[in-house]
Formats: sequence, C-alpha cells, structure tokens
Amino acid sequence: MTETPAAGRDVVDILTADHQDMIELLARIKAAPDPAERRDLADTLIAEVMRHAVAEEMFVYPAVKKHVPDGAEKVEHDKKEHGEIVQLMKGLEDADGSDPVFMELVHKLEETLRHHANDEETEQFPQLRTHIPAGELVSLGEKVEHAKKLAPTRPHPHAPHSELFHKTVGAGVGMVDRLRDKLTGRHTG
Repeated sequence: MTETPAAGRDVVDILTADHQDMIELLARIKAAPDPAERRDLADTLIAEVMRHAVAEEMFVYPAVKKHVPDGAEKVEHDKKEHGEIVQLMKGLEDADGSDPVFMELVHKLEETLRHHANDEETEQFPQLRTHIPAGELVSLGEKVEHAKKLAPTRPHPHAPHSELFHKTVGAGVGMVDRLRDKLTGRHTG
C-alpha cells in the first residue's frame, strides 16, 4: 500500500509502514458492509502480506541471522509464523466474502499478523538498528522495495520460506501471480 520510494528510509521504516498498512486494511475489511468490497480488500491485503513476507525472507532474515544475537533462532520462529500466515491467507483467498468463515479467517489473520509485527517491531527491528550501520539499513530498504515489486501476490503454502527459493524462483512465481491477477480482475493494491 505505501508506495513512497525508499529514498532515505531504512528497512525498519519501510517494514513498519507495511505493518501499519496491513492493520489498516484489516480494519477496512472488518468495517466493509459489502461482501464484494471485503473480498477485494482481502485480495489487496493478501498481496501486500505476500510481498512483505517474501522481501523479508530474501533480505531481512539473512541480515537478522548475520547481525542479531540469536538471529538464526529468531528467523526460524518468524518463518514458522509466515507459514501460519500463508495458510490463513490461502483459506481467506478461497472463502466467499459473505461466508461467516471469511470473517473468522480475517480475525485469526489479524491476531497472527499483529503478534508477528509486534515481535519484529519490539525485538528485531531495534536490534537491526543497533547492529547494522544506518547506510546499510537504507540499502537493505532499497532491496526490500525492489523485491516487493517482483514478489508473488498470492499465498503458496507449499513453497519454501527461503532466500534461495525466492531469489531463484520467486520472481517467476510473482510474474505468474500478477498475470493471473490481471486476467481475473483481482485487486492487489
């Protein structure tokens, strides 16, 4: 949602803004009276979360592993949460906006996303700023913004949550997703 270029913003600012955009979209979904509007907003949310998660897995998680104390363990925890989020989004993608299950999934996704964002914002992001020079954080932010442009827009529950997968196959998956989105008229932000 936030289309502002990275110019001078570091990766923490960019990812924090993404989190805020996701929470705002969730609130809009919950407030929307029309099932078709809820569906469109959910499709936008799913695309935003996918782009964010893939960019994190490509560039942020390797930096966390390298620079943050106990980074590898934190990354494994985050990847597990990404897996849960992808499963919820897959269910949401397949649900009709008028089905009560749709809103149940929205509430569960909100709970999981808020928990995940809180962990990152209160623990990992401050540590990134402590252990990585400001210029590198800006450079990392630019890489994240670029990755989000190429990332998949749909949940792929069986795809690995790995830097290697996203850097070698992810752009192709993203291209196919964006083509499907265009052909089906799916709203992705």
